[in-house]
Amino acid sequence: MDDPTHMLAEAREAPAAVARQLAADGTVYAALAARLRVAGPAGVLTVARGSSDHAAHYMAYLVMARLGRLVTSLPMSLVTLYSARLKAQGLLSLAFSQSGQSPDLVAPTRYLREHGATTVAVVNDAASPLAQASEWVLPLHAGAEQSVAATKSFITQMVAGARLVAAWEGSADLDAALAGLPEALERAAATDWSEALPVLRHTQRLYVIGRGTGHAAVMEVALKLKETCGIQAEAFSGAELRHGPMAIVEEGYPLLIFAPRGPAQSGLLALAEDMRARGARVLLAAPPGTPGAALQLVHTAHEDLDPIAAVQAFYPMAEALARARGLDPDRPRHLAKVTRTH
Repeated sequence: MDDPTHMLAEAREAPAAVARQLAADGTVYAALAARLRVAGPAGVLTVARGSSDHAAHYMAYLVMARLGRLVTSLPMSLVTLYSARLKAQGLLSLAFSQSGQSPDLVAPTRYLREHGATTVAVVNDAASPLAQASEWVLPLHAGAEQSVAATKSFITQMVAGARLVAAWEGSADLDAALAGLPEALERAAATDWSEALPVLRHTQRLYVIGRGTGHAAVMEVALKLKETCGIQAEAFSGAELRHGPMAIVEEGYPLLIFAPRGPAQSGLLALAEDMRARGARVLLAAPPGTPGAALQLVHTAHEDLDPIAAVQAFYPMAEALARARGLDPDRPRHLAKVTRTH
């Protein structure tokens, strides 16, 4: 395929999509944040699948780390299959989706709203069934996305989650950092990750490692490597790797380790060194100047936003890797753009 793929074009559109989102809906974020501060929720739920669930995981980590509130990922089958009588009064439910079409997102959201929860849809289609089922809608403003592999819609979901956390917390530093994010993403999109191609071109299995706020990013990376490149990539926390998965790391086993700034970085760098000593083939993604880093991670204006830039840098490499492996990243086998599950 000599023509540019939709995946690459759409990944490169993400900075502009983020700028559009940040310029819109300020009053909605402010009003929702004011409500959450006045009547703090009794609990927080996320409702999502696939890439959207990874974006929800990122927001959940920020909520727990910055606001001190525990967040639970809702197993949707409790509502759609088991008809569980969940006590929803006073809960905050945040449903993440690109299309907003899947019944197993819409039904729990409708149930939770009818039973007293505050429901929010973080969705690209503001007229979708999920948006209609929700009390509050936070549009992504990503624009149309033709590739099956979500890129700009995923990045805008991460931004929407960070934006809500900043508004809820009343954080001037995170809010200011978000304003500069499109420029940082432009730099990330232009980062050269070609050094990963010869390492990954013929690999069939891979661990992708991160931790803390960066764990959601490695979950997304592993999914995209499965989806677009046909690699059996599995995401693990750097700490979790030592509790069993490390047993299959042998000579030459490939590891892609993301070590952005933050409290988790030192442990991830130590893990990379340890794995190299065991004979693993380590691709380390880290900020410029980090010893042993093969792939560059761009700084944003706040370390909590660095995982967004990490995903932005990864997407063009994944697209190139898929083509190098003879695959069409726009049309992964057995997958469709809109997935409807129950």
